[in-house]
Amino acid sequence: MPQPKHRKIAVIGYRSVGKSSLTIQFVEGQFVDSYDPTIENTFNKMVSVNGQDFNLQLVDTAGQDEYSIYPQSHSVDIHGYVLVYSVTSMKSFEVVQVLHDKLLDMVGKIQVPTVLVGNKKDLHMERVIKQEEGKKLADSWGAAFMESSAKENETAVEVFKRIILEIEKADGNAAPEEKKCAVM
Repeated sequence: MPQPKHRKIAVIGYRSVGKSSLTIQFVEGQFVDSYDPTIENTFNKMVSVNGQDFNLQLVDTAGQDEYSIYPQSHSVDIHGYVLVYSVTSMKSFEVVQVLHDKLLDMVGKIQVPTVLVGNKKDLHMERVIKQEEGKKLADSWGAAFMESSAKENETAVEVFKRIILEIEKADGNAAPEEKKCAVM
């Protein structure tokens, strides 16, 4: 059995979009209903993807806004990023775009392993960001896209498995595809 790979993932977005709820749902399998603004928390969890174990260190960051100075700690030794907005907040959708730009400036790359997450998809009546808009933004970044509901435990695990796959792809360790043989 291969050794577990250590991967550090930052969860970033505007305040009260559900970063902590998504992270805690993944790590502990429960939804935290109360809102307590996060300073910064770190969680650890072992997860297996395609037969490889990963020791994940998740950095649940404080809510950012477009004027926040991007903390250097959110770019040093980070392997991948989960950028979260709320489908009920146009402001959070605008801020996540600014945060992505700041992130690229900080790491000095044109692309980093990223999953863009539209959270709170269970709040149908309050939705203001269409799924297509999130997908279009993610495509423009070369990022993966998912919608999630931390409350209903929809896709919390898939979000973090997907960022692992994005990191592996960037490292040249893409999941083995079915090999085809052609005789000429």
